[in-house]
Amino acid sequence: MNIAFLGLGTMGLPMAVNLLKAGYPVSAWNRSPAPAAKLAALGATVAASPREASAGAEVLISMLADDAATRAAVIDTQALAALKPGAIHVNMATVSVAMAAELAELHRQMDIGYIAAPVLGRVNVAEAGKLNILAAGEPEALAQVRPLFDVLGQKTWNLGGRPEQANAVKLAVNFMIASAIGTMGEAAALVQGYGAEKAGFLDLVTSTIFAAPVYQGYGAAIAQERFEPAGFRLALGLKDVRLVLEAAERANVPLPLASALRDTHIESLAYGEGHLDWAALSRTSARRAGQA
Repeated sequence: MNIAFLGLGTMGLPMAVNLLKAGYPVSAWNRSPAPAAKLAALGATVAASPREASAGAEVLISMLADDAATRAAVIDTQALAALKPGAIHVNMATVSVAMAAELAELHRQMDIGYIAAPVLGRVNVAEAGKLNILAAGEPEALAQVRPLFDVLGQKTWNLGGRPEQANAVKLAVNFMIASAIGTMGEAAALVQGYGAEKAGFLDLVTSTIFAAPVYQGYGAAIAQERFEPAGFRLALGLKDVRLVLEAAERANVPLPLASALRDTHIESLAYGEGHLDWAALSRTSARRAGQA
């Protein structure tokens, strides 16, 4: 199964590496050359353009930053037209539900399979091949790419026949992550307002009633004020919260908490914190309480 891989960022590079290690031939493209050079050293073919990478590929995997990057690399370059007849495009990026629906229709018109498969997990999880893959699309296409998902992740969650369903679920999850970070930031500011140590408080809650990976990982970062290097940039968190609100409006679902989170993210960006890890959102609560 010949694979074209577009996007070798923080998550894309280790995913492409795992496919190579599993014996799949990979032709890759990335906007900046350094990650592509790393992959080439492991045996991948490096292409000068998305269309070149996609030429004759049976499966195209894209892992790009957002809607705009996906449109530029996949649609504007005519990469889809270069694929082998009967090929499948697996979009593993977090994109809007509107973009997912647009891509699904475009692929139908071109008779190319389309699977939305955003992932849960940070770079260390991607390196270990332990991602959770949120997949939606035609069952036949899903069955064909399942061996690739087994290389990349520990579990594939089949979420429906329409690709945008997977993107809606991923956005809902990211909304919950943003909510957890915001809640921990405000709660930590509250206990500090009474002279209690925030590190001890966060250790308490993440060891007991909120003993879950998201609370433990972000809670430790908040407690230690460890915001660099960023595992997931705060600016990307704002992007996802905005996509959540767009998706909610399309489905007539009010999300007042998401609206508040959007404003909190914007406040963080106003303080120049967009490049920091998402956990730095907690700084806003501390500032509002006069603690920073």
